Amino acid sequence: MASLQRSPAVKGSKVLMVGAGGIGCELLKTLALSGFEDIHIIDMDTIEVSNLNRQFLFRQSHVGQSKAKVARDAVLKFRPHISISSYHANVKDPDFNIDFYKQFNVVLNGLDNLDARRHVNRLCLAADVPLVESGTTGFLGQVTVHVKGKTECYECQPKPTPKTYPVCTITSTPSKFVHCIVWAKDLLFAKLFGDKNQDNDLNVRSSDAASSSQQAEDVFERQNDEGIEEYAKRIYDHVFGYNIEIALSNEETWKNRNRPKPLYSRDVFPEEPSQQNGNMDKNCATEDPLSVSAMTSLGLKNPQDIWSLLENSRIFVEAIKLFFGKREKEIGNLSFDKDDQLAVEFVTAAANIRAASFGIPLHSLFEAKGIAGNIVHAVATTNAVIAGLIVIEAIKVLQGDANNYRMTYCLEHPSRKLLLMPVEPFEPNKSCYVCSETPLSLEVNTHRTKLRDVVEKIVKAKLGMNFPVIILGQALLYEVGDDLDKHMTAIYAANLEKVLSELPSPITGGTVLKVEDLQQEFSCNINIKHREEFDEEKEPDGMLLLGWTLTPGVEKDDNKAVGNGGSSTSNASPAVLEEADIEIVPAGKKRKLGEISKAASNPELSDVADGTKNDQKREVLDDDDGVVVMLDGENLDINKKKKLL
Repeated sequence: MASLQRSPAVKGSKVLMVGAGGIGCELLKTLALSGFEDIHIIDMDTIEVSNLNRQFLFRQSHVGQSKAKVARDAVLKFRPHISISSYHANVKDPDFNIDFYKQFNVVLNGLDNLDARRHVNRLCLAADVPLVESGTTGFLGQVTVHVKGKTECYECQPKPTPKTYPVCTITSTPSKFVHCIVWAKDLLFAKLFGDKNQDNDLNVRSSDAASSSQQAEDVFERQNDEGIEEYAKRIYDHVFGYNIEIALSNEETWKNRNRPKPLYSRDVFPEEPSQQNGNMDKNCATEDPLSVSAMTSLGLKNPQDIWSLLENSRIFVEAIKLFFGKREKEIGNLSFDKDDQLAVEFVTAAANIRAASFGIPLHSLFEAKGIAGNIVHAVATTNAVIAGLIVIEAIKVLQGDANNYRMTYCLEHPSRKLLLMPVEPFEPNKSCYVCSETPLSLEVNTHRTKLRDVVEKIVKAKLGMNFPVIILGQALLYEVGDDLDKHMTAIYAANLEKVLSELPSPITGGTVLKVEDLQQEFSCNINIKHREEFDEEKEPDGMLLLGWTLTPGVEKDDNKAVGNGGSSTSNASPAVLEEADIEIVPAGKKRKLGEISKAASNPELSDVADGTKNDQKREVLDDDDGVVVMLDGENLDINKKKKLL
């Protein structure tokens, strides 16, 4: 440690840390103790109670304060002589431009989402600053090194999009508890407590309302003279009773599936009303709306207990009563938050009641919260190990020791008596559209699709651009920015609403779009191919982007139903980690990307390194502390499915 602290490469370096969470706290501490004297931290988050079990620089008194600023203050208490600059801001803010990045010798990422990672990766490439990436998921972790022109960039290899579930499976034929969670969180909770104007697949009217007039009120709207409990039970009867009966009327759907059972409040609740009413006064002591609890009202204490159907039904009704009784001002603007106790209780209860109807095993609130919040519970030790590895690789980068760069993977179980597996970095991927500027292809109906669809669904959502500029030949079709005059802003706004073939410079099959993000100093070309028809279920965007390195996360279904299996795909977008194949590359074996792709695409080819038949592929896992990419090696005992939730 003493030799490191005297190293000119360490002492004279200027380091940028992005993220001050689980990995970030450990990283800042390790950097300070390793002799780094000029550290800058960016993090937009504030401290939450749930952070305190592993983000050790924070205390209860810090809840609600900036992570970056509190982390800085905590480390300066034991390293007062060093310089730490904190930024409570979004790393994608315009202030953090290429000139900002150029002042640093190395950038160290401890982020929690793909979008921000891609943004930092592009700015590091543009500024020619080395990037050390990292991530953890439970006991698993990784550290990778990305140096322009020498190693692959962060986007050279596929990353998973959030796993999606077909709308018809979620609304009609759930077969897994996660389907019930998605239904309760993204449909029912959003319909009852979120934006009333947002499209929602629960817009089913009762038979009485539907037959009365076209102006019939939405069945989810509470009537003026309706009591809260009466309203809650009416919703219960509608979604768990009436809607199930409507679904059962389609006999074809249930030929190869288990038929669900309609549930009505009159059949579930006991006749004595006193036994089912909660005590809202028990919540009076709390001033924090996120702490209001139906469990507290009903005297339920253990979140790891699996509630009975009756208990779930009582929680469902009590939660609605508490939302209207204690948090009525928020209704209409709420979105699900895993740290909102009442929201988690409502979603758990609703998911369990639906699961009971479809013959799916019930889950505890603890389990349901993990699924609904996409939580893989973090392990502080893994974060500490990964932070140490980040610093090791950063020192190699600063010393110019390129021959010893390593991607290192932290395992849950030993392989060859090792828990840390180092791998030589991969060469840049020649087909990467980010660092190798390989053109993309977009199949689209140019006579029906609007420019807005391309901007929102492709350029922003898939390519991760924040301030896109779209150019066709010499014509500028779209641009955003604060410096645009009103006339140009109006022209670009009008272009958004035009179909591609009717733009001032028409986009048709065979044309090539140039798309740029001036903030990221990133551009790519997109070859346009006209296509008449798209499968609405499998290709819900009505477009298909080819050459893009994100792995689709759509749940596949081959139409062979087992139990209540679904049969199609759509654009619902909740992400849930369920299982992952964790696969490892033997230490010290380096491959070119061409060799990797050949081995992955042809299982009959021998392994390049050792002559065994073995596919090379990556599995990427994302959680609140990072993204983990594990690689395939030999038939190791680690090469098994591990349940992460």
